[in-house]
Amino acid sequence: MKRFLAAFLGASTLALALTSTSYAQQPMKAEVLHWWTSGGQAAGVKVFAEAFKAAGGQWVDNAIANPDQARSIGINRVVAGDPPTMMQMNAGRQFEELVDQGLLRNLDAIAEVEDWKAVLPPDVLKAVSRNGHIYAVPVSIQTPNWLWYNKAIYAKNDLKEPTTWEQFFANADKLKSSGVIALAVGAQPPWINQLFNGVLVGRGGKDLYLKIMRDKDASAVKSPEFLAAASTFSKLRDYVDPGSPNRSFNEAAAMIIKGTAGMHIMGDWEKGEFNLAGLTAGKEYGCVLGMGDQTFLSDSNVFVMPVTNKPELDKTQDVLAKLLLSKDVQLAFNAKKGSLPVRTDVDVNGLDACAQIGMSVLKDPKKQLPGPDWLATPDMLNSLQDVNVEFWASKTMTPEQFAEKYAAVVANFKK
Repeated sequence: MKRFLAAFLGASTLALALTSTSYAQQPMKAEVLHWWTSGGQAAGVKVFAEAFKAAGGQWVDNAIANPDQARSIGINRVVAGDPPTMMQMNAGRQFEELVDQGLLRNLDAIAEVEDWKAVLPPDVLKAVSRNGHIYAVPVSIQTPNWLWYNKAIYAKNDLKEPTTWEQFFANADKLKSSGVIALAVGAQPPWINQLFNGVLVGRGGKDLYLKIMRDKDASAVKSPEFLAAASTFSKLRDYVDPGSPNRSFNEAAAMIIKGTAGMHIMGDWEKGEFNLAGLTAGKEYGCVLGMGDQTFLSDSNVFVMPVTNKPELDKTQDVLAKLLLSKDVQLAFNAKKGSLPVRTDVDVNGLDACAQIGMSVLKDPKKQLPGPDWLATPDMLNSLQDVNVEFWASKTMTPEQFAEKYAAVVANFKK
């Protein structure tokens, strides 16, 4: 009996050791939910995936093309108790309800070890924090209000780079008269909404923008400045081709790449498409930041870590959080995607000419503005998006009628 027990215990110990070794050798597995699906965006995601693989992990990609749909699916899964390992959001107020319900991990411990407070811009830290605690990992900083233009088309039509809306429309008129599509637009709701926000800042002014988004001041919407922004936004439709409805942003970017359109107003991620096509900033395409006043309307992509109640996934999330903000990964990811590194201590001398413009503007606090997601709730922004899209699609709505609808939304969210 003793010999039997000794043999049994020996076999059991060996089996346990083999099982433990096998478990230890299993890679960390992370399901990552995000909305980066265009060519340039996918190239950026690949940087993350390869870095995680090099750290011993297995990246399970869950990409959903529509940002609103991706966020909705992710939030529903978290609430239902079936969360991904991490998921994409925008910095700001998109994830605050998940924080309030205790469904996102507090990342303070990792932030302290990695010294995030020393290397991240204060405004970004504020945008990823709630109640004094950090709940998201920012991976980029970007602005949606860039003007991109095809330099060959500009040269052929003897055009100069515009810095004001008056110059922009003069160029657009000349392009239109020469038979070129002056302005490429992907008229999907998020891009139309983004387009108006850029016009609101560039034509209406920073003070108007803050009165609306931050202060929820409906009376500001009735101002001459707002009507000027609405009229400018409406005028842009005169330079857009009939194929614009339901076109994606990357399809519009392709029009600049192929030379079928002269200009496109879109965020930094446009450069990811240009990079993929082998174009060089300052050579095949040019860029102007913030038509009107060169304001950097800040936006930041972030990843949040849902509570999983699984220690092994907590460790995986820790590895991901550190990796996403490491210097080398920051530079490689943002170079591919086209955005700017969110760390302030990385060497950006190797970034392209347009990125250098963005970095120079970021050094001036007076030229920075918090993005809409940082100031308003998703409900308010979705409601404003509906009004912006309706105005863009309408052939009869006047700027004054648009202002009435817009003001009603703002008034509804006044606290």
